[in-house]
Amino acid sequence: MKLFLFFLGFVLASQVSAQNYPSKLVKLVVPFPAGSATDQVARLTGQQLQEELKQPFVVENKPGAQGAIAAAEVAKAAPDGYTLLLTTNTPQAANVSLFKKLSYDPVKDFSPVARIGTTSFMLMLKSDSPIRTFRDLLADARSKPGKLSSGYGSAGSQVSLAMLKSMGKLDVVEVPYKGIPQTVTDVLGGTLSFTFVDLGNALAQAKGGKLKGLAVTSATRTPLAPDVPAVAEELQGYELIAWFALMAPAGTPKEIVNLLSENTLKAVKKKEIVDKFALIGTDVAPMNPEQLAKFIQSEIAHWAKLVKLAGIQPE
Repeated sequence: MKLFLFFLGFVLASQVSAQNYPSKLVKLVVPFPAGSATDQVARLTGQQLQEELKQPFVVENKPGAQGAIAAAEVAKAAPDGYTLLLTTNTPQAANVSLFKKLSYDPVKDFSPVARIGTTSFMLMLKSDSPIRTFRDLLADARSKPGKLSSGYGSAGSQVSLAMLKSMGKLDVVEVPYKGIPQTVTDVLGGTLSFTFVDLGNALAQAKGGKLKGLAVTSATRTPLAPDVPAVAEELQGYELIAWFALMAPAGTPKEIVNLLSENTLKAVKKKEIVDKFALIGTDVAPMNPEQLAKFIQSEIAHWAKLVKLAGIQPE
């Protein structure tokens, strides 16, 4: 009887909690540094949820270990909707193949809320470099084996680089970073020869004039940078797309997950929000919880193929 009453009290308390949600600040944990594409998507998404749900949604950056640090933290958080993960294909799909062991399960430890959008990467180097085209870069790298260097700060940028080396038959030194903004800094400083930059930051860097883009990782040219060729124009079959999604810890009440999902999907359908996402290089591509759950399962298999194609050995 006592056990039944305890269980009943727990269920009723959960229902009340879900009905009152949110009643305080909500934390959006981001697995990459401030200024990264994920950070920009999180801030725009958080702003929309804050307007809709009338409570603060605050971004907290926890970079490191290809997003695994942030993912593990949210996986262990209370499933009450007050700690969420604004994640990408890196922690939720690619890390399964990039690491021998993870401190979290990207499927079992999370409740999918909504997919928000997709993006690609742009290969960039200093604008004053004598290398003018992607074909020039391939020729330069092949003529100087082991002399050029490139950094990566996410699974997307890591696999983009590894696929370039594999498919282009290049010998380039790889340098890992906590995030893509740091690779940009070192390309500007001359420490790195080139890097792959998420499209939003790439467009801003190109506009600033200090970096120039030579190629994009999408299968074809993007309307956001129509003059920049696709890598696939030189290396047939090359393609890499990244994505952003909102996740909650496993066990979060369905009412809370549905409330967050409905408001996220409602926000990203607004034309002005679609335009804002375009400015940060992201194509709105919404999915509800059920669709996202199936998509993540398929993406784990997809990234396993990409990692194998790139010749990356798990750490």
